[in-house]
Amino acid sequence: MGAVLFFAKIFRIIILLRGKTMKLGVVGIIIERDRSVAEKVQTILSENADLIMGRMGIPDKDRGVYVISVIVRGTNERISALTGKLGKLENVKVKSAVTDSDD
Repeated sequence: MGAVLFFAKIFRIIILLRGKTMKLGVVGIIIERDRSVAEKVQTILSENADLIMGRMGIPDKDRGVYVISVIVRGTNERISALTGKLGKLENVKVKSAVTDSDD
């Protein structure tokens, strides 16, 4: 049953993406002061795992700043939704840069 649900989800994603321009980009996330929001950031990133190609986090504990860079591939709408959710979190700053993907 698990395999059937997996392939059904993949098929749904393919149907939804058909005809949409795929984007490739980087999302920069900076968490300042209160690190407790990091759990919410992680939850949002996990919910959008299908967009994420890779990520790297670098803490600057002396200054209380945590930087995460995330490489993403998806539709502009999905990437914008991800950055919008992250940007609404307190003490979190988000910037993104995207370009057309060759897909």
